[in-house]
Amino acid sequence: MKTSLTLGGLLLGSTAILLGQFQATAVPGGGDGGTASIGPDVIVGAIPDVSRYAPGTYQGTEYASYAFGTTSCNIGTAQLQWQPNPSNLHPTIPQNLFRIKNGVIEQIGLSWCKHGFCALQGTLCGACIPAGAGCPTVLGIGCSDPYTSSLNGGQSDLKGRGPINASTGVFSGTYTDPTAPAALPTSLRERCMVARSDLDPAQNVGATYYAECQYLHQADAAALNDDNNASYRKLTVGATWSTTAGYALTLTGATFQQQPAIAAWAAEFPGSVGVKSYDIAGDGRFLLGYRVTANANGTWHYEYAIHNLNSDRCGGSFSVPIPPGVTLTNIGFKSPSYNNGEGYTNAPWTVTQADGAVTWTCEPNTNASANALRWATLYNFRFDANVAPQANLGSVTLGLWKAPTATSTATSAVMGAQIPSIPAPPPIAGDFNNDGFVNATDLANLLNGWGTASGDVNSDGNTDATDLSILLNNWS
Repeated sequence: MKTSLTLGGLLLGSTAILLGQFQATAVPGGGDGGTASIGPDVIVGAIPDVSRYAPGTYQGTEYASYAFGTTSCNIGTAQLQWQPNPSNLHPTIPQNLFRIKNGVIEQIGLSWCKHGFCALQGTLCGACIPAGAGCPTVLGIGCSDPYTSSLNGGQSDLKGRGPINASTGVFSGTYTDPTAPAALPTSLRERCMVARSDLDPAQNVGATYYAECQYLHQADAAALNDDNNASYRKLTVGATWSTTAGYALTLTGATFQQQPAIAAWAAEFPGSVGVKSYDIAGDGRFLLGYRVTANANGTWHYEYAIHNLNSDRCGGSFSVPIPPGVTLTNIGFKSPSYNNGEGYTNAPWTVTQADGAVTWTCEPNTNASANALRWATLYNFRFDANVAPQANLGSVTLGLWKAPTATSTATSAVMGAQIPSIPAPPPIAGDFNNDGFVNATDLANLLNGWGTASGDVNSDGNTDATDLSILLNNWS
């Protein structure tokens, strides 16, 4: 059972968090207070470089594609197997791209998974006990292994995410990838594919961008060290679009080890964004981020972002309670586009408002290609409301998409977040002191103002028998 802790206003699970700086010696993420994780523990120690590829147009939208380098570290107490396909005893490595714009984080790109094949024995994260010379098929204790962005963007070693169980890290080393649509340009396939409009500086003034990479390995998951496997790093977008390479992306600052990119949202808006982690028994971890801001027109904007870190069962619905009298507008949904050949749909979730809640729902799991909240993706749910949030956190519900199993029986997860408050009751005519009752005190106020405007109930500018009648009808 994982516990929770709060650091710098960011609430996450028992994973050790490194806020604001790169660590030369990585802190283990198993929640043990900084001592070495028991068993193997692979993390992303650094995101060192970016490769970009020829852009192309698909279904009327112009895209660029990218790959990010990763240097892994084994910060545990046991070696990690790093055997190439067709063995499944090696890590799989997804790459993601996120944008924070107008105070909201969204995922704007995702790749297939790079498959590891051998491991150099470096010292990025501290002292290394090498598993062998050269590039053996084992990563030693304390050792690091660099994969350049060109390696991680090599399409021959990129395979689909779908067959990988992110909760266990298990997959078949011989699985067959889906066939990419014939109209999808070859340079975009399998890589981190991003719409030009999501990067265009003219359309994204003030936006910030983050690359996120993650390692999955079945031995790491079996040792319960799999919740610290994602790291992120900030990047900037060049001013000029190249017809042969898209926009230049430049990494800046440190790699934030053992943190998914949703942590950047909380870091950019400390005290305004809440992020919490939730573990599904027998499955994996979700993170819920939320932010509520006041609009200029007197309404409030509610933004929820859910990141599936490593749940195989996926998210299939999301529900926020809405008290009577609350009016919602601008109800929205956002998910990253599966356009790089993975084969999933991009159908938006259906929205309903009934039974005291607003609920977004994915297609059922009878459609294996449905746009479920799959692992290593972040989905957004949003609306405007005519009331401020309640003082304390309320409960929102994430429904799980895949059916329960013998080892994971839950059907949903209840999460804490800011939710709309109960509207104040309308004023009662004749309740002069606004205590919710019309009684002798209010009658005295009316009589004292008789013949003037001070005891006026019906807003005609005078206190008379009509006002007295209204007050007596509302007597409580």
